[in-house]
Amino acid sequence: MSKAEMTKLKIGNFELGRCDERAAEWMHRHGQVFLRYSLGIVFIWLGALKPLGLSPVNTLITNTVFWFPSDVFIPFLGFWEVAIGVCLIFRPLLRVALTLLFLQLFGTVLPLAVVPEVCFTTFPYGLSLEGQYIIKNIIILSAAIVVGGGLSEQSSQYAQFSASST
Repeated sequence: MSKAEMTKLKIGNFELGRCDERAAEWMHRHGQVFLRYSLGIVFIWLGALKPLGLSPVNTLITNTVFWFPSDVFIPFLGFWEVAIGVCLIFRPLLRVALTLLFLQLFGTVLPLAVVPEVCFTTFPYGLSLEGQYIIKNIIILSAAIVVGGGLSEQSSQYAQFSASST
């Protein structure tokens, strides 16, 4: 069935094309806000675990940033991540959040270079659990870019382009 035929598909009074259009409009209107709140919750949650000594990556952090005392650095990093999360939730602080987030993400990939034996089961493609934890930050980076795309009033001009033209 072609795309044109799908948009014309009717079952009783239900038009698939119109439903698809409404869903896409709703997602476009609300997606960035949901993404911003989701990122905020994740940063607050995972950041709060660090100073409490409950984060499963505290040992990885200690082994990666060995030049700083872990009893100082890990709580600092945790509070930094909580600050990112809080700033993401409050839109006027979004620029602060994105700046802190991008700075923090540079550090999250550091274990790949400093302790590759911990991050890989088979270098360079077999990731350990720790390596997977680090690589998932690609998604966080992409989400931050999408959230940052909503900062400017002019960003709405990009919404007029379809996925096939961008």
